[in-house]
Parts: sequence; C-alpha cells; structure tokens
Amino acid sequence: MRFCIFLVIITSTFFVSVAQEKPTDFLSKEFHKGRRDAVRKLMPANSVAVFFTNPVRNRANDVDYVYHQDPDFYYLTGYQEPNAVLLIFSENRTDSDNETYNEIIFVREKNAREEMWNGKRLGISGVKNKLGFKQVFSTADFFNFEINFDVFEYVMVYDFKNDYRDSRSNKEDLFNLVKFFKTKVNYPADYDPVKQQIYTRIMATEIENSANVAQSLGRVLNFYEDLKSDELISGFINAKDDAIRKELKEKMILKVTENKLNSSLLEEIMNTLRETKTKEELVLLKKAVEISAVGQLEVMKAMKPDISETEIQGIHEFVYKKYGAEYEGYPSIVGAGNNGCILHYIENNKPKVGERELVLMDLGAEYHGYTADVTRTIPVSGKFTREQKLIYDLVYEAQEAGIKAAVVGAPYSASEKAARKVINKGLITLGIVKEEEEARMYFPHGTSHYLGLDVHDKGTYGNFKENTVITVEPGIYIPEGSNCDKKWWTIGVRIEDDILITKNGPINLSEMAPRKSEDVEAAMKQKSVLDDFKLPVLD
Repeated sequence: MRFCIFLVIITSTFFVSVAQEKPTDFLSKEFHKGRRDAVRKLMPANSVAVFFTNPVRNRANDVDYVYHQDPDFYYLTGYQEPNAVLLIFSENRTDSDNETYNEIIFVREKNAREEMWNGKRLGISGVKNKLGFKQVFSTADFFNFEINFDVFEYVMVYDFKNDYRDSRSNKEDLFNLVKFFKTKVNYPADYDPVKQQIYTRIMATEIENSANVAQSLGRVLNFYEDLKSDELISGFINAKDDAIRKELKEKMILKVTENKLNSSLLEEIMNTLRETKTKEELVLLKKAVEISAVGQLEVMKAMKPDISETEIQGIHEFVYKKYGAEYEGYPSIVGAGNNGCILHYIENNKPKVGERELVLMDLGAEYHGYTADVTRTIPVSGKFTREQKLIYDLVYEAQEAGIKAAVVGAPYSASEKAARKVINKGLITLGIVKEEEEARMYFPHGTSHYLGLDVHDKGTYGNFKENTVITVEPGIYIPEGSNCDKKWWTIGVRIEDDILITKNGPINLSEMAPRKSEDVEAAMKQKSVLDDFKLPVLD
C-alpha cells in the first residue's frame, strides 16, 4: 500500500513537472477571447466568420516542414496544431440544449499513438481548459455538424490557396475539412475574391461617380490580366454612359448574391485589428526585436575576414535560440559584397567574405508568434572605406528622417517620402545620379511595412495610429556594372529598425543594435565570446 501511495506521488510529481516544461509567457486565453470579441463587434449583422488552420506542408518524401500556424488563427485562438476550424457568429445562437453560444472550434482529438510519434495534442478538454473555449468539438464532428450557411447574410472566409495535400490516411485533415465546407456553402468553382472586391466596389459607387471609378479600375486591372476578360468589369470600364453602367451594376448585384461568400469584409476586419498592438502583444514583439538586436551586436563583435555567410547566419540564429525564440520570422538574409545588392538574397553560401567588403544582414527572430525585422550593414574589416562610409551615412540620415516622420496621424507614406527625399538629394550630391528620377534605380523598394505576427503584417495603410509597429528601412544598392563610377560598385547598404508609434513620438525598439557608422566600428572592436570557439577541421 505504501508503495502504491509512493508511486502515485512520484507519478503526480512527474506529470506536474512535465506540464511546467513549456514557456509561461505566451499570450493569455483572455487575450485571444478579447480578439474574437473584437472581430464580432466589427462583423455585419447575421454573419459568420470561418477560419481554417494552416496546412501541413511537405518538404520531401515523408518529411514535412516544421508546422507553423496561420497567424490569424493563432491570434484568435492560441491554438498551434493543424487541422482545425473556427467559427465566429455575429450574434448569439442556441443549441439543442437551449444553451447560447457565439463561437465554435473544431480540433484534433487526443490520440496516444500519434502523440507518441509526433507530440502532445491539446484535445477537446485541453482547448477548453487552456484556451478558454466553451463550445469545442472534434474535427470529426465538423462533418456532421448541423449548420445551414444559407441563413446568413454573409459567410466570411479567406480564399483558399489550394496549397494543401490530401493525406489519404487522415480523413479529418485540412483537405477534407475544406472540401466539406465548400460543399456546405456551394462554393463556386470559379470564385475569385479579387473579382468580388471589384464588384463590391462598383456596387457601392454612386452612379454619378462611376466614370472616375471606371478609370481607376482600368489601372487596377493592369495587375490582374485575367479579370480583363470579365464581361461585367470590362463592360463597366468601357461603358459610354451611366445608363449602361447602371445596368451592369444591377447584374453584378445578382452575381454577388448568388452565394453568401465574402472575403473582402474579413480582410478589412483583420487588417484593422492587427494593425494596432495591445499591451500583451507589445511585450512579445519587443522581446523578439531585442533578441534580434542582440544577434546583430554579437555578429559585429565576432566578424572577421574569411568568415562565411553561413556562419554569420548561424551566429544570429544561435542567439535567437539561446533566448528561446522558436523560429526565424522569415528566411535570413546575409549578403557580402555584391550579394548585398540583391534585396532578398537568401542563399547565404559565400564561403569567405572579403576583408574590404560590406555584409548586409537582414534577420529577425520570431518569439511566440511575433517577428522582428532588423537590418545592419557592417564592414568586414571593422572600418568603413571612404566610399562605404559616405553611402552608409547617407542611408543613416535618410533613416533618421523616416523615423522622425513616423508620428500618429501622419499618412502611411510619410516615412518613405522623408527618407527618399534625403537619398535622392544625396545621390545627386555624390555624383552617382544626375536626376532624382534616376535615384529609384539604387533605392528600389518601399521604406516601411507593418510588423507583428507576420513580418509584413496586416494593416489598413491609412494614417499612422498609436501602438502600431512599422519598419523604417531605407537602402542604397549599387551592384557591379552600374552606370556610375566603379568606386561605388558592390556597395549595398540597408539600415532597418522596428519603430513603435506612440502619442509621444516614435520609439526605436531595436536601438540595442548600433546604427551610427562610428558606433558600428566601436562595437566591432569589442571582444566576442566566440573568439576562442574552435571546432576540429574536417576534410
């Protein structure tokens, strides 16, 4: 009897310790519930929003990529497993037991054999207890769930990208969940969310403004060549008078109301909510940014000639793991010399960086779902050449102007306009270009994007709002063979910081990583903890 009691105590202690082995600073279940409530407040009357998890993606043969949850699904639930469905209703509904509910989630059931191979599952009870849902069912129940989508005015769902596989052995995978849902809502085979958005825009336009809208749509269609063949859209754009446009508009209304599907409304809701960050989100995002800034600083200390791009990447990512960051927020960019002039260079396989080269390092840690995006450009030798410093200091000056422009109420374009003005003038002064129009050749990208659960996070692109986080990342790239003096060739510089917009002005969350050219050089003189880290030479 004593042995049995002892065993129970030991077993209980073991499971308690196992339960405590995960980080404790994830977003709370109250946060996720609050986000679902926020979605509900923005939903039109008599509507349902349907969210699916990300698919499991195959890497090769029987090996899959490490699973990463759809950011919206994570934002609304905290659930990190595949093959699940979330339904949010605009109003309360009543079940067969006369209980009211306004949301349902369908998740994977517990499965001892699967969990032995592929890790623990929350299961129905786990989702109730840890994530705070009341109406939780298994994915198997989704196929039998009695819900008539025809009664809703809107069934809001994102367009399906068809990048998921039928696993065959699993009848409750995403493939079958989506297939069943499409059947339930009479999902048209030719459904096109962009076409629907254009129809919706036309339908919302007063007839007297139709000509102006038609003109702007003509420009939009330059990006969607396949929609030019749509008779209703092309007819509206090319119509000679408002009477014809009115007739086409009525036909669009009939076309849109053939089904209840709407993806544009859902996109608007999620863009609005995710643009500004709550206090809980900012804690995690700030940590992701600071981890990334430490990575940049440690590489500055460890940099030496003949190091490889791959090794530089490895130092950054080691720092991320040391702090408990689960992933990189995007493929790491480490470009030495001319490789730094390739905006999204991710090969990172140059075996030896040259002593007189610059290394552009654009990397970001993802911590509990939130990703940083920090770029520094440093001289391999520890000291900028004259030409490198001139370009670097120009980019720094442009970034300073861009950061100062990131204030509440300013238009989304404010930072870019401020930074581009500095670079345009500077390139002319240096004699690299003669006209401002030529400068875009060397500064070809935008200056900012939203940052959060995605590296290019969702937002409205309206005036800057309080508690929004953006990047400010001007750059100058002069690849070999450019139409300027050869002394500038292979210089690629980008400086990128993550900026929190507050009512008291912008805050640089990544300031821990040195930015000024003299501060970068000073940091590179510091001793690195990796100086004495030696590995055996391998053939």
